[in-house]
Amino acid sequence: MPLIADGATRISDLISVVRENGQWKYFCGVHPVFQHAENDCRAFRMFTAQLICQSVCRQVDIVRTFGVSKNSVIRSVNAYRAGGVGAFYEPRVPRGASVLTPEITAQAQQLLGADWSPREVAEHLGLKLDTLRKAIQQGRLTKPLRLQPRESAPENAPVAPPIGTDKSTRAVEDAAAEMGTACTRPDERVFAAVGLLDGASTRFETCRDVTFGGVLCALPALAENGLFRHIHDCLAKLRGYYSTLHVVILLAYMALCRIKVVEQLQYHPPGELGKLLGLDRVPEVRCLRRKLAALSIDDGLKRWAGLLSRDWLEAAPELAGVLYVDGHVRLYHGDRTALPKRYVSRQRLCLRGTTDYWVNDILGQPFFAVERPIDHGLLEVLRSDIVPRLLRDIPGQPTAEELEANRYCARFVIVFDREGYSPQFFKEMWQTHRVACITYRKYSGDDWPTAEFGECETTLPGGEQISLKLAERGTWIGDKKSGLWVREIRKLTENGHQVSLISTVFGGSGLEDSVRLFSRWSQENFLRYMMEHFAIDLLNEYRTEEIPETKRPVVNPKWRELDRRRRSVKSKLTHHQARFAALTLHPESDEAAQAKWEKRKAELVEAIEQFDRELKVINDQLKTTPGHLKWDELPETEKFERLAPSRKQLVDTVKMIAYRAETAMASIVREELARTDDARSLLRDLFRSEADLLPDLEQRMLRVQVHPMSNPRSNRAIAHLLDHLNAAEFTYPGTNLRLVYSIAGQAAIGDSGPDQIPADQEV
Repeated sequence: MPLIADGATRISDLISVVRENGQWKYFCGVHPVFQHAENDCRAFRMFTAQLICQSVCRQVDIVRTFGVSKNSVIRSVNAYRAGGVGAFYEPRVPRGASVLTPEITAQAQQLLGADWSPREVAEHLGLKLDTLRKAIQQGRLTKPLRLQPRESAPENAPVAPPIGTDKSTRAVEDAAAEMGTACTRPDERVFAAVGLLDGASTRFETCRDVTFGGVLCALPALAENGLFRHIHDCLAKLRGYYSTLHVVILLAYMALCRIKVVEQLQYHPPGELGKLLGLDRVPEVRCLRRKLAALSIDDGLKRWAGLLSRDWLEAAPELAGVLYVDGHVRLYHGDRTALPKRYVSRQRLCLRGTTDYWVNDILGQPFFAVERPIDHGLLEVLRSDIVPRLLRDIPGQPTAEELEANRYCARFVIVFDREGYSPQFFKEMWQTHRVACITYRKYSGDDWPTAEFGECETTLPGGEQISLKLAERGTWIGDKKSGLWVREIRKLTENGHQVSLISTVFGGSGLEDSVRLFSRWSQENFLRYMMEHFAIDLLNEYRTEEIPETKRPVVNPKWRELDRRRRSVKSKLTHHQARFAALTLHPESDEAAQAKWEKRKAELVEAIEQFDRELKVINDQLKTTPGHLKWDELPETEKFERLAPSRKQLVDTVKMIAYRAETAMASIVREELARTDDARSLLRDLFRSEADLLPDLEQRMLRVQVHPMSNPRSNRAIAHLLDHLNAAEFTYPGTNLRLVYSIAGQAAIGDSGPDQIPADQEV
């Protein structure tokens, strides 16, 4: 059993210690064996090392009892083993300079005299920056005043290598910041906190190996697709350290770097991302949430998204003539609101969620999306929201005189899947708005003769060469009152199946309509890509809000329950009728088998009559129960709230801009790739790669040196892209710095400035 003195602190089973009257007293059992003053560190190190070396206690016992570091205990033990007790009391002999030797000191003084900065001298000579600074403070080295620019330095002065803080140095400096991780601009943060500063200044510093530095290559494409357009007119002006411009650029960087939600930002170094914004760090998660909430207060987001979609339509009138509409169910698995269930085709289940209807061009690029917490299908959203908006926004539509002169001319064409098949809707769109529709046909009927099909060669919008076997007829669809004549085109597949599509583009050809409809997969691919890489299904906030006053009816819960019961009873009735019809008796059966057969028949007849009566009662109740109710008439227990749309609309708009920018860059990269499908994956590698930032105030440019890719083939494709970006001569927003891109080790086109930039120079 341990033998410890009363009131002592246990070190091991035999050794304990007591602190009293400014002394540490050590006991072996109940007998005192040694003592020393509280501040006598040498005696403490000597005695504890002696205890360990004599196997009386362990190193971990000393660390746990006295709270000292493990390294200090190890050093004490090594000193005791090497020199015994005297090793702790021998006077220290001063030594000469081991780092700054006379030769190193002379070289350092020469470089300082040549107008090198202390950081440049330290890196060039392999010294620690603190060692050099201490020598300057003690007067062993002198730093002359800078009276002339660097270009007029002596001819024999050595040339400084490219200097900039590396990642490890920045990580140490960011961790040592007194106001928090990477908060290295305390003055501006204090001014912003007291309301004297609205938005920190954008200043770039020379940095090497910046994480995600390659995403700066997307900035010209983001600007071209409208990232900075209308934000000052539509979005709220943020107060504080981070401005609206900083937040919008950060959201775009997050989308391209595949940081899918705000919460994931905490797993990335804030100082590294801050260098890409010209700041010390990016906002933390809680601060960014507040900024996004401030930007989502008014209807500015809706106006911003509307202006951008109009700009995109006007910028590509040749693509705005044919538009694709498709619904996407955004699933919700939370418990804050009981959203109605929708059928999710990709999972073949009915799940809770919200339906978003996307409008894209033939290349899959998005224009806008319409959210429907209360959804009545594709036709309703086309009538009420999408078609009126397109009639207002699409440029270059035919005039009334042109439509009158050409009876087959259409304003534009919309393409959708079988969900929108409705002869009445096609007739309404053509007669009311002169809008043409293309979709698959339901109930196509008998196959056409194979001899009618002819071989057609064409090129898809993506550049793929295909061959189709097509046939075309004029067809009447619908009834006599609401039907109409349409063009029916059929495609013959290799296995003999005939795919039927109908079109009200009366002035077109079957080949054009087939290409338009079969290109609908571009929208399907867009939605799949956005779910996987841009996370359009993830929640951006957990808040819900009441549905505003709406005239759209909702399904009556009572009618839904009756309909569920009707389908259940009808299924049971059909099952029993089938069993009754299949129940037969062998002609040579005995009397016992016949009696059993008759009894089973009677039971089935009784069950069928019961289900038939129950089905009749339910059908009578359905006839008197309205299928839909107004929102105000819905019982309070059945009402639900919608997911807050404002913050998601902001993030989705930025993600649409990022997708369009990535698409534009991919089209350039494909020019140098043998496998065009690798373009987007190569761009993703580029966005997540490291880069060196080299600002030059005198020449007003910011050089971005991207680190090389994994192979020469990828480097050639990226160099081809950077040539296009340099030709754009894009200036970083909020500064006068022109962005100049290059791959590290290669000179950029138009970069005639010096290769060396002082490390302490800021812009």
